Amino acid sequence: MAIKSFSAGNFLVRLIIAVALVFATYNPSGYSWYHWLEKSNFAVDPIIILAGILLLIGWIIFLRATFRSLGVAGTILAAAFFGVIVWALIYYKWLSLDNLTAMQYVALLVLSAILATGMSWSHIRRRMTGQLDVDDVEGSA
Repeated sequence: MAIKSFSAGNFLVRLIIAVALVFATYNPSGYSWYHWLEKSNFAVDPIIILAGILLLIGWIIFLRATFRSLGVAGTILAAAFFGVIVWALIYYKWLSLDNLTAMQYVALLVLSAILATGMSWSHIRRRMTGQLDVDDVEGSA
């Protein structure tokens, strides 16, 4: 059943799930699916493959929802929006390009924010404009 109301808490849940998906796939700490696969010397281990399939399902859900609600132009605008925020952090010296690990974390958080925005955008647009997005139309046939 679809959510009738949407709040900051709903967005936060989507953001937390997006962060979990992105950081479970790869992160600079060395504790991610990528590092797990790498440490196994890319062995065909059923548990690693199962985890990879579960992550792939998550990525497909998030990417499909993002591109369907934001479109290509909206996704580019979201990336530009978050990119300018990162630029401002660097410009005002709150973030340094010299710290590669911090930059990787920032890039992963930006990707998570774009995915969470994409998952939430239809709800946000409905709250702002009153317009509904309808993807599936039931036929009378």
